This record gives sequence, structure tokens and C-alpha cells, in this order.
Amino acid sequence: MGIVAVPPKLPGTRPEGAQNEGESSARIRQMFSDIAPRYDLLNHLLSLSLDRVWRRRTAAAFDRILRGPHARVLDLCCGTGDLTLALQRRAEKAGNRSAAIFGSDFAHPMLVRASQKSSAPAAKPEVRSRGIEYAEADALQLPFADASFDLVTAAFGFRNLAIYDAGLREMFRLLRPGGEVGILEFAEPTGALFGPLYRFYFRQILPRIGGAVSGRGFAYSYLPASVAKFPAPDDLAAMMTRAGFANVSFKCWTGGTVALHRGQKL
Repeated sequence: MGIVAVPPKLPGTRPEGAQNEGESSARIRQMFSDIAPRYDLLNHLLSLSLDRVWRRRTAAAFDRILRGPHARVLDLCCGTGDLTLALQRRAEKAGNRSAAIFGSDFAHPMLVRASQKSSAPAAKPEVRSRGIEYAEADALQLPFADASFDLVTAAFGFRNLAIYDAGLREMFRLLRPGGEVGILEFAEPTGALFGPLYRFYFRQILPRIGGAVSGRGFAYSYLPASVAKFPAPDDLAAMMTRAGFANVSFKCWTGGTVALHRGQKL
């Protein structure tokens, strides 16, 4: 009898105790549902509000698409909708109030907060856009037709997918020819001085503050552990290329602590 080769497991997040992709997905959904009430507060507190800057820069990177009068944009793993709103505001800034902006997440409490933020009265009602549509769905099985969007983004959510390659394939499926993908994710800085200081904060200080404020210590110990296991920017770029994306690139910001990955569907 010949030896049957067992294919290696596809890389993806694995919270402590999860045995397979299904368990990983269920634990991540529950974790984000639990921390939803303090999610925005802790994001801004723990990043010194740099998370707002990173999302605005991400939206600005896709000005060309957001100016399009019939642009359709999907923000995956949108959480409480901060990047979704940044994309909408960027489109409005370009004078485009007809862009169709969608947000998707599989944690219901996150979407409740995203919807509340999106429906808050605008400072100037006369420039209010057509609004954002939200869908409760798993990023690996999205309820949208092939070639539905000009831009698909994810901010700090791609890292939490149970199978990274499957997530990239789903993003590729959803894009129209010429469309782009933008993945904003944490990275680990490599500098001789800043790298160790960052890791000390990220692994020792951040979990204590996050756990104390949220009451969910697991979520904020999971965060640095998941970043440590996540593919380095070069490796994620290679994965994007294998998934079919062209013109793949990435830029690291804030001392290499975050990276914006881009790719195009030709």
C-alpha cells in the first residue's frame, strides 16, 4: 500500500484550544461579540488613536476608485464600521455621494454598533450620502455575486480568518476586473531598538489594559499572539500573488507596526 500524502493545513488563525477551522471561527465570533461594547474605546486608547489615522490613510489610498460615480465598495470584517465610515467620508470628500458602500461582519453586536454609528445625524444633512448597507456574514462565504465590487477592504480583521487563502480567494471572486483589494494589518517591527520596545508593550502592557477595561482578558492576550503568528508582509504578499492578484505591494507605517497590502484583479 502506498503512502498517502497529507496536505499541510492552510494557515489561518487558531485561538488557544481550537482544534479546527470551525472551532476557530466560532471562538473568534464569540470573542468579538463579547468585546463589542468597549471595542472602539480600547482601539483608540491602546493605539493612542493611531488606528483612526491608519484607517483614514487606507481610505485615501483608494481615492481613484472612490471617485467613481458607480463605485461599489465592500469592507470585510468591518467590526463597528470605522473603516467603512472612513471610505464613505473619503468618497463624499471627492464629491461622490452615489458610491455604494457595504460593510460585512459575522459578529452581530459589532454590526449593531456599526449601524448606529452610520445612522447618526450628519453635521450637514444636505451632503449626506446614500448610506451604508451592512450584511451579517462570514468572510469566507459571502452572500454577494461574483465580480460585484470595485474595491474590497479589511482593516485588522483578515488576521482573524480561519483560512487565509480562502479569504483571499473570496476577495478575488468578489472583485470586478480592474478592481483592487486593500488589507490593513498589524505587523511586527524589526528595528533593534523599537522592535523590542513594541513587543514588550504589545505582549505585556496591552493585554493587561485591554483585559481590565473590557473584562475579557482572553481577547487581549489573543491579539498579540495572533499578530506574532500572522504571515510577515512579504509572506502575505506572496499569498496574494498565488491567489491571483496582480500588482501586489505593501507599505509599512508607524515604524513597521502596521502594513497596507494592495493587489489588483486584472
